[in-house]
Amino acid sequence: MFRLPANFHRSLSKLTAILLAASFAVVQPASSASRIKDIVDVEGIRDNLLVGYGLVVGLNGTGDTLRNAPFTQQSLTAMLERLGVNTRGSQLKTANVAAVMVTANLPAFAAQGTHIDITVSALGDATNLQGGVLLVTPLMGADGQVYAVAQGSVATGGFAAQGEGASVVRGVPTNGRIANGAIVEREIDFKLADLTTLRLSLRNPDLTTAVRVANAINTFLGTSAAMADNPTTVQLDVPIRYHSNVVKLLTDIEQLRVEPDLPARVVIDESSGIIVMGADVRVSKVAIAQGNLTISVTETPQVSQPNPFATNGQTVVVPRTAVNVDEEKGRRLALVDGSISLKELVDGLNALGVNPRDMISILQAIKAAGALQAEIEVM
Repeated sequence: MFRLPANFHRSLSKLTAILLAASFAVVQPASSASRIKDIVDVEGIRDNLLVGYGLVVGLNGTGDTLRNAPFTQQSLTAMLERLGVNTRGSQLKTANVAAVMVTANLPAFAAQGTHIDITVSALGDATNLQGGVLLVTPLMGADGQVYAVAQGSVATGGFAAQGEGASVVRGVPTNGRIANGAIVEREIDFKLADLTTLRLSLRNPDLTTAVRVANAINTFLGTSAAMADNPTTVQLDVPIRYHSNVVKLLTDIEQLRVEPDLPARVVIDESSGIIVMGADVRVSKVAIAQGNLTISVTETPQVSQPNPFATNGQTVVVPRTAVNVDEEKGRRLALVDGSISLKELVDGLNALGVNPRDMISILQAIKAAGALQAEIEVM
């Protein structure tokens, strides 16, 4: 009687597990779904824009010319008066001060005393803010209230150097940043935990995507709490079990995955020749021919001189012009079959040997013929 080896069943089990894993890897399709967190914004959780006007001092002669920037002189005079220095009627000639606009984004739920980054931009004719220090500047919101106060040393990403015969400028030295340069003084009153209804705003509005988001949330919660109001907004009624913890609800649903659906679109940037086509772009059956008429004119003038020992004659320049016309013969109509995919469309256009500029014209002509089933957006 034939007996199997002792480790045969163990080896067979391992082989079966490997085959099952391999078949599962082949059958499983690649997922292109995105998290809800990456495609929607929660209404009310947003940044707020702040702006302020201030002075940067300590510049090495690269500040505003007070004669050409009267607002800088008025601000400098007012600041000195607040510090007890009277300069009314005096002619100030300093070049180490620059008037700047200070901007910042106040994050949602920023607590009082936290630090935020700010951007400093020259307002007058200052040439360089490198090495300058921003004086205390209040930052206001759209309601006119002060929400933060900024101050600190300005760090620029560019530089400028100038001599008597040449100058070098790299980047934008009249624009800089101050990391953690502002302190939040006022909090925005928004009670997220008290909300009973949440509104989710899609970053790329689409009806199908909005419905898919609502269905994914309802499937997870087991109730019909979410409903798509329009292509942009999904309204979510907070379930009873989350009434005391809305943050937990948002944390749970933002990890759900949804496959976004976008309209077929071709984006064209004619200035740089960039073409971007979506995956759902389709082309109906159409014939395409591409060719250019090139005319080149070459001038090769020749000098005509009289024969040696000639009694009369003069040296003249005789024009010689060569005109060449290239009609690119041999280019034939290329047939593009109907309902082709994006890859087939790209392969077909590349087979014609066209450059991006000609491809833009071909796509616009296909759209004019009604064969391009997509929207063309020219930047």
